[in-house]
Amino acid sequence: MSPDEISKMLRRVRQGKLSVEEAVDRLRTLPYEDLGYAKIDHHRSLRQGFPEVVFARGKAPEQVEGIVSRMLANKHNILITRGDEALYERIVRLDKTAEFYALSGAIAIRRDRKIRGKGKIAVVCAGTSDIPVAEEAAVTAETMGNPVETLYDVGVAGIHRLLSKSRHLREARVIVCVAGMEGALPSVVAGLVSAPVIAVPSSIGYGASFRGLAALLGMLNSCSPNVCVVNIDNGFGAGYLASVMNRL
Repeated sequence: MSPDEISKMLRRVRQGKLSVEEAVDRLRTLPYEDLGYAKIDHHRSLRQGFPEVVFARGKAPEQVEGIVSRMLANKHNILITRGDEALYERIVRLDKTAEFYALSGAIAIRRDRKIRGKGKIAVVCAGTSDIPVAEEAAVTAETMGNPVETLYDVGVAGIHRLLSKSRHLREARVIVCVAGMEGALPSVVAGLVSAPVIAVPSSIGYGASFRGLAALLGMLNSCSPNVCVVNIDNGFGAGYLASVMNRL
């Protein structure tokens, strides 16, 4: 849809020939922007509440830079996942407010800091080695407009560390829980709260953990009914899902 076509549609709304609801429905299906190597879905935020997120791994730095430069035409927040310091140096030249999170590789440009979540999201991880995945979840949830509290290194091997934070867990509306090894932590956390717990298996562990597969299977078999599970190391998916839940 061209700018002229959009102007005509808005004129029809003002004339009462087209309802606002019908106009919004048409805007939801506007074409993407084709860069050749990427097709940017500028109107995803209309359909899903948050714009398209750029997964940097596997893309050339200039491709990510090109995508972000076009996304900056809109005023929403921009999130890049699995980047690095060199990519950040390119992005910060496009927008000096860009922030880089070295552990997770996330890069966030926050131009809208309005809180849209209805409560707090808690991001919990079992061990220090799980922090990169947990940080990706936390940055995602924050960029999507949620207050986030992090509780790190509270795994079941020293369960008193978790129990000392039980009040913080009960205050959360949604909890993201990251664990490797056998992946037991989400079941324990879920047994302490009434909130939904999004379990994230991490690839941290010794040989029989099979790079997160053991944790994944353990979480899928959780006896706590308020647990749902995302893919191995998918902190982004957990943070995104937590934000969707927190807006309901």
